[in-house]
Amino acid sequence: MLRLILLLIGLFSLSIIQASFAIEPLERTPSSSPRLVDFFGNQISENVNVHQQVQITADLTNNQEIIQKFTYIVQIKNNENVVIHLAWITGSLVGNQSFSPALSWTPSSSGTYVVEIFVWESFSNQDALSQPNYISIIAS
Repeated sequence: MLRLILLLIGLFSLSIIQASFAIEPLERTPSSSPRLVDFFGNQISENVNVHQQVQITADLTNNQEIIQKFTYIVQIKNNENVVIHLAWITGSLVGNQSFSPALSWTPSSSGTYVVEIFVWESFSNQDALSQPNYISIIAS
């Protein structure tokens, strides 16, 4: 009887492990709908004013049944492809949970900027959980 119980526990554990790794790495916690929003969460145009604070957000969804740690990274480059802003937020999502993190940025001068959004497991484990997303911003 003890052998049967141990066998069932082992098979159950194996099925959980296989299910959690059945999803492709870049589909574990995909990000979608990158956008700019105001403080109230209302979507705003990608044409903004200099010194206008904006929130950079995207929708994250944990497509697994297990808890997934994540690091949401926003990198902004100017028209010379130089990184001028880097910010991140960390967290975790329970199975099938969705979340829309937002990080703020204020352009200090006019120009065209590219926002790059990355979702990694962590800085120490830089496995990408999603394809990167991009937003173009014109500040005037």
